[in-house]
Amino acid sequence: MRPNIILILADDMGYGDIGAFGNPHVRTPALDSLCNEGVALTQHYAGSPACAPSRAALMTGRYPHRTGVIDTLDARGTERLSLDEATLAQVLGSAGYATGLVGKWHLGSLDSRYHPNARGFDEFAGFRGGWSDYWEYRLELNDSVQPSNGQYITDVFTGHAVQFIERHRNEPFFLHVAYNAPHFPIQAPDDHADLFRETGLFSEGVSRIYGMNHCIDAGVGRILETLRRNGLDENTIILFTSDNGPQMEEWDGLDLKRFNGRFNGAKPLVYEGGIRVPAVIRWPGGLDGGRRVQDLVHFTDWLPTLCAAAQMETPESLPLDGQNVWSALRGESGELDTRRFWQWNRYCPVHNVNAAMRDGPWKLLRPLLPEALWTTEEDQKTDYNLRYAPELVTGINPGVPDRHIPEPEDALLFNLDDDPYESHDLAVEHPARVSAMQLEMDRWFDDVESERRRRSDCLGV
Repeated sequence: MRPNIILILADDMGYGDIGAFGNPHVRTPALDSLCNEGVALTQHYAGSPACAPSRAALMTGRYPHRTGVIDTLDARGTERLSLDEATLAQVLGSAGYATGLVGKWHLGSLDSRYHPNARGFDEFAGFRGGWSDYWEYRLELNDSVQPSNGQYITDVFTGHAVQFIERHRNEPFFLHVAYNAPHFPIQAPDDHADLFRETGLFSEGVSRIYGMNHCIDAGVGRILETLRRNGLDENTIILFTSDNGPQMEEWDGLDLKRFNGRFNGAKPLVYEGGIRVPAVIRWPGGLDGGRRVQDLVHFTDWLPTLCAAAQMETPESLPLDGQNVWSALRGESGELDTRRFWQWNRYCPVHNVNAAMRDGPWKLLRPLLPEALWTTEEDQKTDYNLRYAPELVTGINPGVPDRHIPEPEDALLFNLDDDPYESHDLAVEHPARVSAMQLEMDRWFDDVESERRRRSDCLGV
């Protein structure tokens, strides 16, 4: 019998935000239990150091550039997942799975063609944009919109997830629970944040962050209990991860700096702290648990891997960048391709800016230029209006504003086996390796960018 699949995604949750990943001061009992019972991945990578592109990789098994998802600003339209792409929900739905999305979408906000219901999800309860207030929100239920009822949005999403499981307990289902916590605005219920305020160990911002994560953890616990109560626990795959590394920059006067597994960097950088994210997968009936896996696994791998678990072929319409990693998850020896790539900046991709490549233990990195993260005041205002005054936003404003991007900085080289915290640049000592990896990264960028620009719904940026 095909397994049920529940994919739970946090938003900006870092490697150090879960107790089982090395932080003794947080409270994540449900996630810790999941790690102890399942397979925890210690070298698991998001598809991007930024939200929408990373989600595109997760949903398609392809690098985000190929899919047209290159930025996060809804009103620019560059977070729209190309209509040519097949999502994980469409693939599983075609095989008879009931499909549902609860939470954040962020792969097409202002055009009905990109609505989750049009991209393979039979049911949708959440919001389509990049972020939402946790108390004052607009909840979309398929094609209708409901105002906030005053309940904290994380709890609302957990409730809808539980209801979905109850409704579909007698048929195979795929449920994607996409919590928007702990993304800004940094708002947490006091009963959760007080657990950390009272310790005196953390700033107000970090206390709220940990409180938001504690609320997610409680939701995961409710989902697990629902599975057990309905006799679904044994044959349900639970995959939990985060879309990118943690936000560490100050927000609204709050200090958000916290433990991140000692990794260098954070969101939105391609250092390890921005792209290495926690992940755990549990399937009591099909995967031996209680283990840690050190093999490199990437967001693009999950579509072919979950399709294999569902005993079905992957779509043939577009070539996948990901690979089936079940052998690694089982602890079996075998060769996996360990060459992976990342690149992200605002508006339109800039080659050799905030870019990285892994090749086994080696990592080539081209640093971010601050100018590539600049956004206009108009875009910032529009982004705010989309959450609190959507009637003021009339449509998509495509294009790239005038900006100046300096020449890229020199490449850095790290050996992550010896230096997982990226503290020793070895580029001068290994010029031949730098040249070879740079050539591969150049070819990759040209490949994914040329495909993006050929897409029928590319906005021409």
